[in-house]
Amino acid sequence: MINRSQVRYAGFWRRLLAFTIDSLLYSFLITPVLIASYGRDYFYWSASHSAFYHVYGVGDVLLTKLLPVVLILLFWARLGATPGKLLLDIRIVDARSLKPIGFKKALIRLLGYAVSFITVYIGFLWIAWDRRKQGLHDKIAETVVIRNPEYYENKTLPELMSQFK
Repeated sequence: MINRSQVRYAGFWRRLLAFTIDSLLYSFLITPVLIASYGRDYFYWSASHSAFYHVYGVGDVLLTKLLPVVLILLFWARLGATPGKLLLDIRIVDARSLKPIGFKKALIRLLGYAVSFITVYIGFLWIAWDRRKQGLHDKIAETVVIRNPEYYENKTLPELMSQFK
């Protein structure tokens, strides 16, 4: 259990770095699949793509739109963190109880991401100035992101992965 007086909130730059790590990791994993499925032209923007978000097919939608959202939701609900957050010893917890958030709060937080995007990313920039380092999505879901190296340091990878069962 976390003592409220010892809580250290994860700031904007640490959270941005975690997001960057997650994005790069997913890109490294998914790029070969996209190239195998659609060829190298998949990554070249073309004037022939009339829509801002051109869709190549069902696989494109599943791999680049749906799968990342599902993975983020699962990581948040089961571990309270994505791989990038795990690497940086931060995790998402309930703002009141400081306990893991579970699936419902993870889903609300994910929907809050959409609100943070719609506000021209101000919902994310809010993290830099907020007292508890909460973005708009955190406020909507009543979550906070805390620095907590002790939570993961004594757990092995199989122990962490067993939470997905």
